[in-house]
Amino acid sequence: MKFDPSKFDPANIFDFHLAWDYLPFILSGLPMTIIITLIGMAIGLVLGLLLAAASNSKNWILRVSARLYISVMRSIPILVLLFILYFGLPMLGLEFTALVAACLGFGLASAAFIAEINRAAFNSIDAGQWEACRALNMSYVQTMRKVILPQAVRTALPPLGNVIIDMLKATSLAAVITIPELFQKAQMVAGRTYDTMTVYILAALIYYVLILLISFAQERLEKHYSKFL
Repeated sequence: MKFDPSKFDPANIFDFHLAWDYLPFILSGLPMTIIITLIGMAIGLVLGLLLAAASNSKNWILRVSARLYISVMRSIPILVLLFILYFGLPMLGLEFTALVAACLGFGLASAAFIAEINRAAFNSIDAGQWEACRALNMSYVQTMRKVILPQAVRTALPPLGNVIIDMLKATSLAAVITIPELFQKAQMVAGRTYDTMTVYILAALIYYVLILLISFAQERLEKHYSKFL
């Protein structure tokens, strides 16, 4: 590491005027960031629930397949997965738009982590509760909706909140496949102004505000489901 004191000027750390002027342009990438996060999370939640059920299945084919998928997807960096979907698959004749590739990539990757969260949440429910529901002649759907899911959701909420926060931050990687999301807009401004410190601090502050909003929503949900304690 080399430090040149002659180049250090506290006034260059953050230019408020530049940040204010370019804030609307950078925020124009926010809708794309939110879209990728929401669609990716929706795919991950649905697929993660199915994978959790399959990994606990008595059918060994379903169980092994689900656990193999989880193992593989947890091991592949999301950037590599995006490159495979957007740049690799067209060589096999399958081509996605950048947005579809990003949503699919984040959804497939998050599903592996969500599946493990769901599996742990379901396994945390005492087996006696399943037996009690059967003794009351409750159907499987009734058991899940009225007894199991409310408790499982309470257990799964904190780690699921971490997954969506990680996904929101990881959407910045979508810039490498030409998606005009928040971070790519920030890169464009940095290239125009050459004030990389101001621009990237501004982008970091925007992500920070988004994470605060997600954390607030998570806390509200946790309070709501705490009544099932």
